[in-house]
Amino acid sequence: MKVLTLLLAGPLQAWGAASRFTRRTTEHAPTKSGVLGLLAAAQGRERTDDLSDLAALRFGVRVDQRGTRIRDFQTAIHLDTGKSMPVSERFYLADAVFVAAVEGEDTLIDTLHQAVQHPVYLPYLGRRSCPPSRPINLGVHSGKPLEQVLAEEKWHAANWYQRQLRDLPEVPLDLLVDAPPGDPGADSLRDLPISFDPVHRRYALRGVRTLTVTVPNPQARKTTPPNHDPTPLLGEPHVPHPLSP
Repeated sequence: MKVLTLLLAGPLQAWGAASRFTRRTTEHAPTKSGVLGLLAAAQGRERTDDLSDLAALRFGVRVDQRGTRIRDFQTAIHLDTGKSMPVSERFYLADAVFVAAVEGEDTLIDTLHQAVQHPVYLPYLGRRSCPPSRPINLGVHSGKPLEQVLAEEKWHAANWYQRQLRDLPEVPLDLLVDAPPGDPGADSLRDLPISFDPVHRRYALRGVRTLTVTVPNPQARKTTPPNHDPTPLLGEPHVPHPLSP
């Protein structure tokens, strides 16, 4: 088994799991359906193609920089009738950074790695209006489970964000991973893709368990005490009495 890691960073991201009609929300972290859609697009798959091999991959994401949730309003005109469409309300994550990972059989992971490096369709972070600001490929890892790979990956938050936490030599980060069926400590999220067919998109529930990992902060303050000798301020150096212990 191998693990492919992806860096998801950009000015805006949007990872919807329950969007309906004119209200398009976003989860606080990338969804499995969104990341698998990115990988399927990189491979050049059509929306009607089978997704069962991708859906079987184990998925996890680390929240490196939570970002800020913002709201936008959009208008549109129907191409055929020229009539105005209802105003839609859309939510985004601004200045967020995540590390996502998928774990699976070696051949499939290697194929996805090649696709990420040479994508057929350009990747975007949940919506077409959300391009990545950094290269998304972080490489392939073998011999380690997904949780360990995400825990050992360096912190990818922006430098200004790391400096805000410079009093912490190690920073706690949330880790959201696929949970096995029946896990009593897992939450449920309907973002396991069955079909991306625009005529009838289908998603199933999956279990999500939240963990906490700590990573070193490269911007942490140095804790080495200064080389300070106060004795020159006392005048002549002190000579101990010969009978003193």
